[in-house]
Amino acid sequence: MPEYVNWLRHASPYINAHRDCTFVVMLPGDGVEHPNFGNIVHDLVLLHSLGVRLVLVHGSRPQIEARLAARGLTPHYHHGMRITDAATLECVIDAVGQLRIAIEARLSMDMASSPMQGSRLRVASGNLVTARPIGVLEGVDYHHTGEVRRVDRKGINRLLDERSIVLLSPLGYSPTGEIFNLACEDVATRAAIDLGADKLLLFGADLGLIDEHGRLVRELRPQQVPAHLQRLGSNYQAELLDAAAEACRGGVARSHIVSYAEDGALLTELFTRDGGGTLVAQEQFEVVREAAIEDVGGLLDLISPLEEQGILVRRSREVLEREIEQFSVVEREGMIIACAALYQIADSDAGELACLAVNPEYRHGGRGDELLERIETRARAQGLKTLFVLTTRTAHWFRERGFEPSSVERLPSARASLYNYQRNSKIFEKTL
Repeated sequence: MPEYVNWLRHASPYINAHRDCTFVVMLPGDGVEHPNFGNIVHDLVLLHSLGVRLVLVHGSRPQIEARLAARGLTPHYHHGMRITDAATLECVIDAVGQLRIAIEARLSMDMASSPMQGSRLRVASGNLVTARPIGVLEGVDYHHTGEVRRVDRKGINRLLDERSIVLLSPLGYSPTGEIFNLACEDVATRAAIDLGADKLLLFGADLGLIDEHGRLVRELRPQQVPAHLQRLGSNYQAELLDAAAEACRGGVARSHIVSYAEDGALLTELFTRDGGGTLVAQEQFEVVREAAIEDVGGLLDLISPLEEQGILVRRSREVLEREIEQFSVVEREGMIIACAALYQIADSDAGELACLAVNPEYRHGGRGDELLERIETRARAQGLKTLFVLTTRTAHWFRERGFEPSSVERLPSARASLYNYQRNSKIFEKTL
């Protein structure tokens, strides 16, 4: 029970922040077929009940492949894009139509024996995507394969205002009545951009973007994406990453890549500070900056446990308020997770690095090094030549970063007179 209460308290700010926001969610056909699909439906209904405006875009690639195989037809691709001739289009229409109906049926269930029992909602779909043919590229005729021309922004917003979940299929229609087979990633990206969505959420098989060492990449700027695309080559992870970056470049604040195979991946990404997938965002998810008076409460939350353990010298709220301009902080999603302070020592060209602290959950991420670099930059800008630090528990960390053992006698007199012999801190210094 305490864990549940703690989770709910931490999730509350996100519940409030997501209310009345528009999320475009893309679920590929593989995700619809996966055993975890039922849990994803429950999570989508939960989001809807919390006031999120949902646009769900589904894919249908494996379903199309199955129908082609059943009819003895061979699928054809060029540069990874399906060539949709007349016979293939029949399979596309059949697969998309049955899949759309199946998804609507799942979303129409009353969620008996689930966390959302008794929930009732409306699902709306229709000719909301206008498409145009890709035509002939490099001598290859793509026939009925198309690309999104526009999304009916007013129509979709009207349905969202009426508290419907809008379901978009990977089919588009032309003004002349033609039907085009579309990539669901293209539909989702264009819908997110044209609607001015707050988020684009892309489901894939993996937790998110996996780097060359097999580790999850938690956050990216759009300008960092091309290097990863070059590494990935032509695979589905690259398609998702490219779609996420395109949405951000088109004005969507944040794009997320999460796993359709991981139960609760969507909720973890949306309602926890660190998420569970990969975030692609224009703005910095985590920022190093100078502290402001509004940060005093967050600083107290960060350093109080360390003060109680005797690692840091105690500082009252009044002292922090008075000395707030000396502090630099690392802020993550509105939470202060690390801090450090620089005090210029009177009548000298030396400064003291003090109160370097990192939240235990965010250690080993290089944040201490970031703060140290910032403090050293600030010290040089103030014309300081030497940086002192007094510590009882982290001597090795400072030694590894160029600090040399020092003594009370080396401290400027203004600081030496305040040395606490009972605390018996070790003194180190670094020439700037």
